[in-house]
Formats: sequence, C-alpha cells, structure tokens
Amino acid sequence: MKGLFVVMLFLVCGFSYAEDYTIDSDTVLVTIVLKHQQDKSLGELQEIQDKNKFWQSFPPEGMAIKSWYVAMGLGQVITLEVAPKDLRRLNLAVEKSAWGSFTTEFYPTYEFQEIARQIKASKSSGK
Repeated sequence: MKGLFVVMLFLVCGFSYAEDYTIDSDTVLVTIVLKHQQDKSLGELQEIQDKNKFWQSFPPEGMAIKSWYVAMGLGQVITLEVAPKDLRRLNLAVEKSAWGSFTTEFYPTYEFQEIARQIKASKSSGK
C-alpha cells in the first residue's frame, strides 16, 4: 500500500509540472492522403475524377487548404483546416469525388511547430 502511495504521489507531482500546450482554436486540421490507383494510367485517373466532379467538389466550400503536395509514388497529401461540425461534409465530398481514382486515408492533425520551438527553447535553457 505504501508503494502505491509513493507511485501516485510521483504521478501527481510529475503531472503538475507538465507544460500546458493547449491549442486554442475552433478548427481542426485534417490531413488526407489520396493514394493513386496504380493499376490505372494518368488519363484513366483524370477521366474518373472528371466523371466524379472531383475538382468541382473538393475541397468543400468553407474549408481552407493549408498545404497540398504531390508525393511521387504515393499520391497527394492535403492538409485542410476544418470546423469539427464540417467533418462529415468533408468525408462525403471525398467519398463522392475521389473514390475510384484514389484510395484515401484521413488523419486528424495539429500544428506542432510552435510547441516544438517552445520545448526546444526550454530544454536548451536547462529547465
């Protein structure tokens, strides 16, 4: 019992010294990986996108593109800023317009650059 108390005390004290890196935002970032269907030629992929109205549907209105890269051999990697209430709309837009030419992966993400800078600065100063 005494050992459990010591462990709990250590955990409580350890957590009380943790930095607060709360992100204050009413939006989330979503990174979508659109993997090319490699059994199709570029022309076939473009035909499917045209048929599905990909370029007219994606991204849905009101969603901000933060980055859009082509990763050769993989596909397209897109990060969007989205209000949580619009996640369903984003998912439906991808399902309706991207499927057939891409396989898709979704990753909720957040900007870490400033947090990393703060951690690096605090570790460099010996804190």
